[in-house]
Amino acid sequence: MITTLKCAFSQWSPGLGDNSAMGWVTVLVYLAAAILAARATKAMDGPEPDARRERTFWRILSLLLFFLAINKQLDLQTLFTTIGRCNARLMGWYDMREAVQRGFILAVAVAAVLAIGLLALLLRGILGRVWPALLGIGFVSGFVLIRAASFHDVDGLIGTWAMGIRVNWLLELPGPTLVAIVAAHRRRAVLAG
Repeated sequence: MITTLKCAFSQWSPGLGDNSAMGWVTVLVYLAAAILAARATKAMDGPEPDARRERTFWRILSLLLFFLAINKQLDLQTLFTTIGRCNARLMGWYDMREAVQRGFILAVAVAAVLAIGLLALLLRGILGRVWPALLGIGFVSGFVLIRAASFHDVDGLIGTWAMGIRVNWLLELPGPTLVAIVAAHRRRAVLAG
């Protein structure tokens, strides 16, 4: 394990992962969504089970989006990929990495679908109020899955431009934006009601 980490840290160092204007806009969108989800958490102050479930939902989203904002610039997924690559070389299965990568992506996809399904099940009493935010997290999960694939063809696709907009932005920004809108709406609705 120590050798793997030495290998990984010789190839990766902490720094700004996307120091472009849109990189910082994306960080701000994630942070705004995290803050709005945290504010929605605070608005759900009732002791009844539905309020507790919704409070937990918004708290989880807030923490997840805050982590994604930090990760956007620290590029931790690249560290994770580098650790995997170093481990594959040191353990002698680097030539089989594509099969392992496909298995990993499948596992991440199944975990994301199961997590969102479990959230939907746990939120069944309030799903009508929060389903667009759940859809937003589905978009975020899909984007994370696409980025986790890290195949050259996928990387090439998300780096392309469509109608003057990078495909990467079209895939990454709708999820946290949707969560932010729903969180702000739910907070207003609870405080007004």
